[in-house]
Amino acid sequence: MNIMLVSVTERTREIGIRMSLGATRFQILTQFLIESIIIGIIFGLSGSALISYFVGWPSLISLPVIIIGILFLCL
Repeated sequence: MNIMLVSVTERTREIGIRMSLGATRFQILTQFLIESIIIGIIFGLSGSALISYFVGWPSLISLPVIIIGILFLCL
């Protein structure tokens, strides 16, 4: 959530330009949500792989868990 807040506050000019070109609030919100989800998945997978490499534990990442997390987030 903090990443999304910083992203929005730093990109107010871009938001203004998109709104002046006809983008709706829903489209802008969807853009930032998708960006945040992708960044979160990348950091989560990278962090898991990094920790499992240094600790020597196997990394157990399953696609259904990622999908359930995204669906829960969307609710």
